[in-house]
Amino acid sequence: MSWSREKTVYGTLIRNEGGKNIGIAGNVPILEEDGYAFKDLAGTGKLLPYEDWRLDAETRAADLAARLSREEIAGLMLYSSHQMVPFEEGGPFGDTYGGEAFDPAKYNASDLSDGQIRFLKEDHIRHVLQMRVKSARISAEWSNHLQKMCEEEPWGIPVNISTDPRHGATAAGAEFRTAGSDVSKWPEGIGMAAAGDPELVRRFAQVAAKEYRALGITTALGPQIDLSTEPRWFRLEDTLGSNPEKVIPMVKAYCDGMQTTEGSPDGWGSDSVITMVKHWPGGGTGEGGRDAHFPFGCFAVYPTGKFEEHLRPFTEGAFRLDGPTGKAGAVMPYYTVSWLEDHEKVGNSYNEYILKELLREKYAYDGVVCTDWGITGDPDPNIDSFGSRCYGVNELTEAERHLRIIMNGVDQFGGNNRAEPILEAWKIGEERYGADFMEERMRLSARRLLRGMFRLGLFENPYLDPEESEQIVGNAAFVKEGLEAQARSAVMLRKGKLPLKAGMKVWVPNRKIRAHKAFFRIMLPETVTDPLQGFGFGSWFTRAETPEEADAAIVFMESPLSDPYDPEDRARGGNGYLPLTLQYRPYMATEAREVSIAGGDFREDFTNRSYRGKTNRCINEEDLDNLEEAHRRLGDKPVIVCMQMHNPTVPAEWEPLADGILIHFGCSLPVLLDILFGRRKAEGKLPYNLPASMAAVEKHGEDDIEGPEAYICSDGTVCKAAE
Repeated sequence: MSWSREKTVYGTLIRNEGGKNIGIAGNVPILEEDGYAFKDLAGTGKLLPYEDWRLDAETRAADLAARLSREEIAGLMLYSSHQMVPFEEGGPFGDTYGGEAFDPAKYNASDLSDGQIRFLKEDHIRHVLQMRVKSARISAEWSNHLQKMCEEEPWGIPVNISTDPRHGATAAGAEFRTAGSDVSKWPEGIGMAAAGDPELVRRFAQVAAKEYRALGITTALGPQIDLSTEPRWFRLEDTLGSNPEKVIPMVKAYCDGMQTTEGSPDGWGSDSVITMVKHWPGGGTGEGGRDAHFPFGCFAVYPTGKFEEHLRPFTEGAFRLDGPTGKAGAVMPYYTVSWLEDHEKVGNSYNEYILKELLREKYAYDGVVCTDWGITGDPDPNIDSFGSRCYGVNELTEAERHLRIIMNGVDQFGGNNRAEPILEAWKIGEERYGADFMEERMRLSARRLLRGMFRLGLFENPYLDPEESEQIVGNAAFVKEGLEAQARSAVMLRKGKLPLKAGMKVWVPNRKIRAHKAFFRIMLPETVTDPLQGFGFGSWFTRAETPEEADAAIVFMESPLSDPYDPEDRARGGNGYLPLTLQYRPYMATEAREVSIAGGDFREDFTNRSYRGKTNRCINEEDLDNLEEAHRRLGDKPVIVCMQMHNPTVPAEWEPLADGILIHFGCSLPVLLDILFGRRKAEGKLPYNLPASMAAVEKHGEDDIEGPEAYICSDGTVCKAAE
């Protein structure tokens, strides 16, 4: 016998000398063959091919896929909604524990919720999206609980846990963001573009993969490799830039760094994290900068004919990796309706040309394709809503929507916890295409999905030591690397009177954000915040109560934030559409298109979504008020702008008022202050043009990789993307 057994915090570890180790938390029997130990997951008393870790992932996946019931295959094709660990009252999502609200006196934070138990056991879900978790230890314990429950279910199929990006140094309003778990903090994607170094991206991905695996996470819902050609798009800051020649090497570095287990013949192994690149075929061309999470932003347009350019990060990057894994393990299409001549105007997952003809056939992508979250439910009757993404197919039933997506080559449905629509789609498919065809089609998806789990080693040992997880996640070395990367991404647009002197008195004004609609389209009240709240700044400066007593001012700003849809305008007889603005003062869109390129919705009796001649105001206009006040009241003393740019910003309003300008794309306060006080150097370069005016933005095509006309600073600096 060449294997041994030892006790662990989760159960038992079996060490196979010269083979793969096995972790067991429950009562799974052990089989011995050729002196090695294997799990008898099926409980047959004999070694089945899928249980044999000596075989390749393709063989094992094909064997298990052939054994599964319809219900089990449907469960594999589901990707859970966002899971909180734990679900607490007042959060954006809810669940119960033992039929009641979470009570920390009765339940541990890592306990499984009622909904989690139900979807694992009844719906056979094995792909779970973790959103928020309190700590690395709790995440590891929760992962172990999930895996133990599934290990004892028929076939012992483990859980593949995923996450949206969680390493950003600052919070952002675009889409869902994860929280907790104490990971190291790095720049947002566009900050990596500002740093301009694919090797930095690779190192980030390697660190993130180590932290993810320590948390129990085995799939990253990213990188976001859409080209950021539309400067008003609110997801621009998560991209890697707009120039495909620069983006492609970073895409390769990211996917290789995250997916590769060193020393593995095929690159896959216990250190790997599957990358789900998004969003095919590129989601950054929404007309007018609007976003397709919302029906009023569903249309992607290509006025300069650059559709093929937006495919390149996928076809020349994610699908042609330099490393041994070969290609990104998964792809996510975006919500958008790609407005292409001679092709159907439906959401991308429903679009036969976008998915079946291009992705699956022309570019021969054979990995997992997973829809973006929540696209198959019935639409909300209100166009100003969050949950209405079955674009162009609202007349179909939910099951028919699932079938249409399946027939386009999609394997998985993001954010769907119910198996019934998939099972119903299977039945409808049998009536239309025959039982044998549908059987083969559904088991193909099962093979693709299982293959990823086998590649990651989850069938052998999905378990974690929570103490080891605590030591890995957010360790000092990783944190240091993240801070250094942040500084490398920051851009000193104009040095002026920087650096400031340590110990000086600095005035830092509060920021006001007006009442506005948040991501979920609910109203948030007006807020006044202190940029330094809860932060110990004493080693850099003392705080002045008024501008007059200060030696300098630091004005923290965000790029202008605005909303492109106003239901009150619609109620008054307008079409509801407003211009997204990249300037602080009210903006009238006199140069916008008279007639929109795209339009048409069952909730609208018009197709022209133009906002020409309309005016919009940003919700953080007071950022500019603060700068003007500092400039007026401090006289010749330094007035420094420290701006987080979620999007490119028109500098004409604020650049002449500043005596120094630091731009960042996700940096923590210590790094920013270190730069402002000369302890670190900002090494980044502009990743995009800062527009000369909003007129320049309106004249720029949403798909044009060149960017709008660039602003020229008062010192002659041209605010153009680095070559």
